[in-house]
Amino acid sequence: MHIGNLRTALYAFLFAKKTGGKLILRIEDTDRKRNVPAALRVIYHSLELAGITYDEGPDRDGGYGPYVQSQRKDIYGRFAAEAIERGLAFRCFCTQENRATGRSVERRDPCRYLSSEEVRQRLDQGIPYVVRQCIPDEGVSRFYDHVFGEIAIPNADLDDQVLLKSDGYPTYNFANVIDDHLMEITHVIRGLEYLSSTPKYNLLYNGFGWPIPEYIHLPHIIKDNGRKLSKREGDASFEDLLAKGYLSAAVVNYIALLGWNPGNDREFFTLTELIETFSIDRISKSRACFSLAKLDWLNGQHIRSLTPEEFHHITLPFYPPEAVERLDVEKISRLIQPRVVRLTDLPQMVEFLLHLPDYNPALFIHEKSKSTLESSRAVLSGTVALLDELAEWTNTALVECLKVFAVEKGYKTGTVMWAVRVAISGLEMTPGGATELAEILGKEETVRRLRVGLEKLT
Repeated sequence: MHIGNLRTALYAFLFAKKTGGKLILRIEDTDRKRNVPAALRVIYHSLELAGITYDEGPDRDGGYGPYVQSQRKDIYGRFAAEAIERGLAFRCFCTQENRATGRSVERRDPCRYLSSEEVRQRLDQGIPYVVRQCIPDEGVSRFYDHVFGEIAIPNADLDDQVLLKSDGYPTYNFANVIDDHLMEITHVIRGLEYLSSTPKYNLLYNGFGWPIPEYIHLPHIIKDNGRKLSKREGDASFEDLLAKGYLSAAVVNYIALLGWNPGNDREFFTLTELIETFSIDRISKSRACFSLAKLDWLNGQHIRSLTPEEFHHITLPFYPPEAVERLDVEKISRLIQPRVVRLTDLPQMVEFLLHLPDYNPALFIHEKSKSTLESSRAVLSGTVALLDELAEWTNTALVECLKVFAVEKGYKTGTVMWAVRVAISGLEMTPGGATELAEILGKEETVRRLRVGLEKLT
């Protein structure tokens, strides 16, 4: 399920829930060449992860099933025959290569001009055919879209589209009209690419004497280079984004903002808040640009909104096994939660706790902390033995111990903390202070790293 699919499903879900309606899951699998059985599992799994619950579907019969189009083949066959009888469609015996030849313009299939006798002869000969829609040559088709307003398209610009293929399976264009009517669909939310085909659907609705649903066509989602997002071009799917360390709630939140806004500057939403706020009147006509930088920011906001227990639960699978075995990863989670952008950042963030990196002694120099090579050497020399003898190894005890040391030796607290933190981390920036890291590393490893730092400075 790529991002465009998910946004369409999300908007339909939000609109249905906001208005007290029902969301229908229908599996459209009539394109047999492109049908991938494994994709069905992805649809169910993605909807579940996104929190998009449907009211009716293949596993939730609401009285309008079956909800899988390949199981409705006979239904489409009956309506195709009725469409022919009503003059809404005709049998086309042409191949795809020569369908535009003969006594017609390109958009008109020559088979629409065959007499009844000519059609009967071809049927008797067993020539395969497809059923095509008979589009009027004259007139203008008009309809209203909730996003793009009044739309008018000359019928002469519409082609005689295929409704039923030679294998008896319908095209998307025919099956959806039939199913939307039979399932009493009131609102259709779909991508902008179907806007130009909508007049052809409406001609079928009118020809059968059926009410036309209301339309909400969504603008395209584009990349930074202006090209449309496409799974064929390898753009990230919903599951890809989750695998890259984004929270489902953050992805859903961000996708909701790709083409819709609440009317103010607010950007952080839970799914419940989206339901309360969403309105199709706020959907934009403009294309929406997908930005990983913006998704990073939103993901960080959602991470910060979790309780420490929730955050640790979802991050546990991302920890290296060595960290889970050797360290108190629950304490680490509390330490890094304010700093994590993607969950996949976690292994790199905790690597220094597992293995002290080789670092340049110049890290001990820090003007703001009044830390120099000489002061750091003195601090490490004095704290090695002090910490090695510390009875209570807690963050509170460590803070008190180092503060007392600073006072006794005439150092600023920051001077002491900087030297200790650099020595035990080997980094300029860390997800916690000196004493927080020391508590996690434990006495033995902390003292060992202090000695390594002292050797570098000696």
